[in-house]
Amino acid sequence: MATIESSGVETKTLPIQLPLDFSSIQSVPESHAWAESNEDKVENNGDGSIVLPIIDLNDPNAMEMIGYACENWGAFQLKNHGISKSVIEELEVETKRLFDLPKEQKLKALRSRDNPTGYGTFWITPFFQQRMWQEGFTIIGSAVQDAKKIWPNDYQPFCDAMKKFEDESRVLIEKLIHLSFKFLGISEEEEKNWVGPKNHAGAIQLNSYPICPKPENAMGIAPHTDTSIFTLLHQSQSSGLHIFKDGSGWFTVPLVPDTIIINTGDVLHMLSNARFKSALHKVSVNNVKHRYSMVYFYRPTMDQVVSPLVPNNNSDEEPRFRALTFKEYVGIKDKYLDKALSIVSVKED
Repeated sequence: MATIESSGVETKTLPIQLPLDFSSIQSVPESHAWAESNEDKVENNGDGSIVLPIIDLNDPNAMEMIGYACENWGAFQLKNHGISKSVIEELEVETKRLFDLPKEQKLKALRSRDNPTGYGTFWITPFFQQRMWQEGFTIIGSAVQDAKKIWPNDYQPFCDAMKKFEDESRVLIEKLIHLSFKFLGISEEEEKNWVGPKNHAGAIQLNSYPICPKPENAMGIAPHTDTSIFTLLHQSQSSGLHIFKDGSGWFTVPLVPDTIIINTGDVLHMLSNARFKSALHKVSVNNVKHRYSMVYFYRPTMDQVVSPLVPNNNSDEEPRFRALTFKEYVGIKDKYLDKALSIVSVKED
């Protein structure tokens, strides 16, 4: 059974579940058919009444705007983020090149019970009776080993594109950690424990959402939160990401040119003592365009102790979560998914 204790990515005992061969699908099979409830319906927010914040990182008030977005949404879109256009273009080209391959070629890098990297379904799949309209590719550390299985003689462009994306994403997220910690009143000395090569573990998740003949009965990725500190996402071709806002419901995150989507994860929710949301999000599919997304997760190392940091600066505020290692939390998340945060909570919201 697969566990990922040294990598920092969510661990899961994974049954080997193969993605559909979407190239030959003419209808949504029963295994992938979802019944939409009223709670799942997404607002188009076409009137502009509620829109996910768009923040310019060069704005003098960026710190306050990021803090507000994390408190109220757990997510925002970021302009002037520093990830170069050429890196994004290479990332899109190589992601499409991967998923355009015949299924038998992609299966050469199929995840095994001992190795969670490579080709397969999204990690939350085993929690749901119905399957998702998605295929994915996970990279932890170097992409070379899995890429060589697919392209024995032409793997380097893919690996180079992934490395550039990871490097620039890491730099950006460490800037966001600095700004968000400063907003919360967490000291720069404490901040040093959460950034840098010894204090974080990253992972890349590439997702493919093929055209679906009946998208209203399919699910790209089911609702979930991330275990990360921050998650960075680039969505290509069409919008499909939806964020849940307390008191308002589900809203679509539109495609905005030259922006990157950022959402907060469970770890930052705990570090902020529940002041920052952990963004509940899901993905829909469509019957017009094949959609791709590229995600970078920034997480602690497995032995790092996660506990609220805000009470250190406010003696009147009691911790809402018990201290535990990230490895312990990952184990709880892998067993209980959406109940994990309530399990480690010591104080009701």
